[in-house]
Amino acid sequence: MRVLMTATLVWLLGSFTAVQAQALMAPAEFKAGEHYIELTTPAPTQDPDKIEIAELFWYGCGHCFQFEPVLQEWKKTLAEDVNFREVPAVFGGVWNTHAQLFYTVQSLGKLEETHKAIFNAIHVEKLSLANEDEMIEFLEPYGINAEEFNKAWASFGVRSKMSEAGRLAKAYRATGVPTLIVNGKYRIEGGMVGGFDGMLEAADYLVDQERQAR
Repeated sequence: MRVLMTATLVWLLGSFTAVQAQALMAPAEFKAGEHYIELTTPAPTQDPDKIEIAELFWYGCGHCFQFEPVLQEWKKTLAEDVNFREVPAVFGGVWNTHAQLFYTVQSLGKLEETHKAIFNAIHVEKLSLANEDEMIEFLEPYGINAEEFNKAWASFGVRSKMSEAGRLAKAYRATGVPTLIVNGKYRIEGGMVGGFDGMLEAADYLVDQERQAR
């Protein structure tokens, strides 16, 4: 009986030690150049008092559409010292059109209720949302009329946001989406970390590194 209890205790201690070792080794699995890219020149962030996570995305991207619900759940776990922001990719053509749509509904205070709906419209309802008339028709149920839309669409504020998004995309040195940028310093791509879960785990790791460095 004592031998059995001793063997069981050794097994439990061994298991606990193995779990501890795995937990301690997990952060070391993320290496610069292998699992994320350290930017040679940091990109600007919105709030220097917080650690920023930016998602570079495109409404027309299937992977971004699939990532969105996973990302929204993960965002709920972020600490108060972390600021999350979406940055629509400005790579030309319809990418720019959809980026302008993003900033237009944001300027009208309708982003929270339309962001997911725009993704669904493109990927589920198969709408292109590639011209203003189609966008206006789609947004009408959300309380946005043609006059409000056109005024916001052509506004200086939206044009300024578009210019900023273009500068950020260049600063991030990104070539695809979805991409996460941590504190303007680190770029995480799905292919480097095995997909969505890996991207979020790497982001958590880098946020912790930035927090410790403060």
